Amino acid sequence: MIAASLATSVRFLTWYHQHSLPVTPINPRTASIALPSSEYRTVPSPSVLCDPSQTSLSIVTPPSVSLQVLQDAHAAGIPAVWLQPGAFDDSVLEYARQHFAVAIAGQGGHGDEGWCVLVDGELGLEAAGRTWAPQEL
Repeated sequence: MIAASLATSVRFLTWYHQHSLPVTPINPRTASIALPSSEYRTVPSPSVLCDPSQTSLSIVTPPSVSLQVLQDAHAAGIPAVWLQPGAFDDSVLEYARQHFAVAIAGQGGHGDEGWCVLVDGELGLEAAGRTWAPQEL
């Protein structure tokens, strides 16, 4: 799942699509997001996801929005979040670490800005024992 602005959502959605991962974008302002080969229906918040307890959330919103998204995700029962660079400040990071079984964020990864699915996601897939072949757009 992705919570983000529309332009940023497309970049992250493309990564998940190319890696054949199930994804549902979260965006309260648009009903769908189109890639060249697929269109993904959005949901307005984590509370309306089909199976939140089996969902992780990749957050790419500004910190001022991220805290509310995390609060909604926690209330929905989502167990894991990945806070992308720029999506958190100290209070958002503290909330994520206190309320989720897994919270990936902060220093580390291969990029200069910290852990990012666009840079480090393939290592995460390998660590989770997932193999993948890039999918065409």
